[in-house]
Amino acid sequence: MSIVFGFTLLKKIDNKSLGRAGIIHTPHGDIQTPSFVVVGTKAAVKAVPIEYIKDIRAQSVLANAYHLYLRPGHKIIDKAGGLAKFMNWNGPTFTDSGGFQVMSLGMGFKKILSMDQDKHEIHDVISKKGERLAHIDDDGVTFKSHIDGSTHRLTPEKAMQIQYAIGADITFAFDECTSIMNSYEYQKEALERTERWAIRCIKEHQKLKSSGNKPYQALFGVAQGAQYKRLRKNAAKFLACQEFDGYGIGGALEKSKLGEIIAWVNEELPENKPRHLLGISEPSDIFAGIENGCDTFDCVSPTREARNGAIYTKNGRYNLNKSIYKADLNPLEKDCKCYTCKNYTRSYVRHLFKISEPLAGTLASIHNENFIVNLVESIRQSIIDGNYHTFKKNWLKVYRGNVTNSAG
Repeated sequence: MSIVFGFTLLKKIDNKSLGRAGIIHTPHGDIQTPSFVVVGTKAAVKAVPIEYIKDIRAQSVLANAYHLYLRPGHKIIDKAGGLAKFMNWNGPTFTDSGGFQVMSLGMGFKKILSMDQDKHEIHDVISKKGERLAHIDDDGVTFKSHIDGSTHRLTPEKAMQIQYAIGADITFAFDECTSIMNSYEYQKEALERTERWAIRCIKEHQKLKSSGNKPYQALFGVAQGAQYKRLRKNAAKFLACQEFDGYGIGGALEKSKLGEIIAWVNEELPENKPRHLLGISEPSDIFAGIENGCDTFDCVSPTREARNGAIYTKNGRYNLNKSIYKADLNPLEKDCKCYTCKNYTRSYVRHLFKISEPLAGTLASIHNENFIVNLVESIRQSIIDGNYHTFKKNWLKVYRGNVTNSAG
């Protein structure tokens, strides 16, 4: 009835690199890797109908177990036939455990986990105990809903039960997500707790798998440890010894050391299983993730940036709200084949932003998602063709950083 989950390694960047191209096999189809996973947090890609996500040839979608547990409820999604059917998506799906969202209720302001210690103070990131909406203990987390203030309890077992009901092809073990601002002592304590939770997740996952008749659901363990080499390597060594189908790299990833931290982890993980990098989408970070051994990526940034008028192009990112685009009748990016660029101009989409028309976010989001999905697809092809390093050099030479005043 169901297809057994697996990973096929096709080609490495070179003999020295951890980077590779491969295929993840799931019950809802294959994922050609490296691949960008489009985020549909609440079973919807914000402001974008799923048909447009199909049109850009995205291979998979990731939803959030925390949000779906609160609304509409995992039992409703189960009754509807699972996440893919519920949201009219006919490809592979991921769900993260909700650990990031629950933990951020307990420590974070403004959704900040901080990837740069120089840009934030500790009070920007870690809230006072009396202000926290989540409280962690060794058994799990008690938290208050951000929707109505109701109290809930999430344990490793509960996280697995929720994800099992949601029915994604790839699920993640419940973990404690920390910030760079947490002390080394707390990072170590949280990592040890995450490892104990990982074992409980495996046991519950196996129990659910044996008791039901759903297609195979893969379980990924999550490597934490912030910016500390010893903790990251120990986390990876622990995960490699457990019965996981693949691995996630999450938590506080210091941006200036992103590639190095990823390599610490992937050097310890088995080569025959897939590795997912959580919450990354900036092009330079994607290159760093791929060449250091990651296969899939997810991030909300393409749509979040789009809703604020930030447009990704091969020449960098530009702000469509600037006055220089008021009468610009070019597409958002020249030579782009997405629905938005084939049908609308910068002037028109800027006009939509200026009149606060929600369609603006939709059209910009379609373009940004198309840009990132196709970038990773092109990187994959360069690995297959054996010219990754040349492709990277030429591509980044043209890409001019985070913000530009014009677009190509």
